[in-house]
Amino acid sequence: MDRRCFLKSCLWGSAALGLSSNTFFCREAKKRPSFLFILVDDLGWKDLGCYGSSFYETPHVDQLAAQGVRFTQAYAACPVCSPTRVSIMTGKYPARLQTTDYFGAPQPENISGHWTRHKPLLPAPYRDHMPLEEVTVAEALKKAGYATFFAGKWHMGGKGFYPENQGFDINKGGWERGGPYGGNQYFSPYGNPKLEDGPEGEHLPDRLASETCRFIKNNKDQNFMAFLSFYSVHTPLMAREDLEQKYREKKENLEIEKKIWGKEGERKVRLVQEHSVYGGMVEAMDLAVGKVINQLKSLGLDENTVIIFMSDNGGLSTSEGHPTSNLPLRAGKGWLYEGGIREPMIVRWPGVTQPGTECSEPVISTDFYPTLLEAAGLPFLEKQHLDGESLGPLFRGKSRMKDRCLFWHYPHYGNQGGSPGSAIRCGKYKLIEFFEDHHIELYDLNQDIGEQNDLSQKLPKKAEELKEKLHQWRNQVGALMPTSNPNVK
Repeated sequence: MDRRCFLKSCLWGSAALGLSSNTFFCREAKKRPSFLFILVDDLGWKDLGCYGSSFYETPHVDQLAAQGVRFTQAYAACPVCSPTRVSIMTGKYPARLQTTDYFGAPQPENISGHWTRHKPLLPAPYRDHMPLEEVTVAEALKKAGYATFFAGKWHMGGKGFYPENQGFDINKGGWERGGPYGGNQYFSPYGNPKLEDGPEGEHLPDRLASETCRFIKNNKDQNFMAFLSFYSVHTPLMAREDLEQKYREKKENLEIEKKIWGKEGERKVRLVQEHSVYGGMVEAMDLAVGKVINQLKSLGLDENTVIIFMSDNGGLSTSEGHPTSNLPLRAGKGWLYEGGIREPMIVRWPGVTQPGTECSEPVISTDFYPTLLEAAGLPFLEKQHLDGESLGPLFRGKSRMKDRCLFWHYPHYGNQGGSPGSAIRCGKYKLIEFFEDHHIELYDLNQDIGEQNDLSQKLPKKAEELKEKLHQWRNQVGALMPTSNPNVK
């Protein structure tokens, strides 16, 4: 048994107990668990102490990892935010729903004033909202009697497609914008029609934590699903003055042994974590996480609440202030390399997850939906979460979930420098196909986590095998492709 993935005290699909084959029944759980889902925006794989950062201080999230299982190969379904968020809510790949770019990005017919207008390809068209006909995980839990709550960044559609239209009883701050771009941004007044202004200077991450605490207290006597979706640590780069000063002083005492900047394509990429404002933003997020977890403890709810912590895409390293480094991963947000899609992920479920364990199985954001259903003892939905698999096999100590490949499709130019392409991971191998010239790159992630040694010429049969699987998958889900730009000769 792989101890890294061992989770304890559970019985699966016991006919003697009359449970359906997809029911996860825990001896220690006398009732359904509640859920706290924490989603951080743009947090990189190495941005937490428990993932190896020596600059950012994240004691509360580190403690969460010490009490649960830390996944080392967890992936977002897209290197940018909106598509990954939709994948969590629906359990479907962005390509299947045609939600492949952040909502607000240019469509192929309106790039004339955009910086990509001289690129060789027109981006594929995309849907700029999560379809109402999708049964979200919030709707599924609400139907089963869960109280549902959303706080923070939504960015999955405008008016008519807000959280309250997609299964959430309460919405505090979720609308179409991808960042806190109104008012004083990260400080009140916020200029957010879905979040009342607090006292002048109130800090947004703390406010979102307070709203989440209030909801939990008001619903302590019933099952709930609280979705805390931080705007942090997305741009604009703004921190509390005291925290910024703390990291400014910490930076002055750093002994940097290597160069700070490198190159990724035409972009410079940060190689060292030493951005004082970003450090303050990360710590403020951590403090807010601690506030909510402490509320669960004070109400005696922590022993029957599943806590999930995840990021929606890789850390921002090649653009917009270049605030963090994802090394040893290559590139960052907006790229199909590991720095753009591999995320910190932690799950804590008292009595189920074994404290302080590590799981190296590749998992992806579409997996959350069936996992939550199974944890709640609810049936799987036949036409929903088609691209997710419950993490239950890992929870019962299997060394590997059934063999499967993971896929990404990003037929757009990323603001951070990435170009249109698709990717597939099967086992230890990952292949990326770039659409401008259709060249491929093949990497052995077990030996080359930094994707520096392209094996496509050395292993042509493996490259062709994965390329064929990638093409078959794109056809299966109806993935839309970019087209040639008629204005570029």
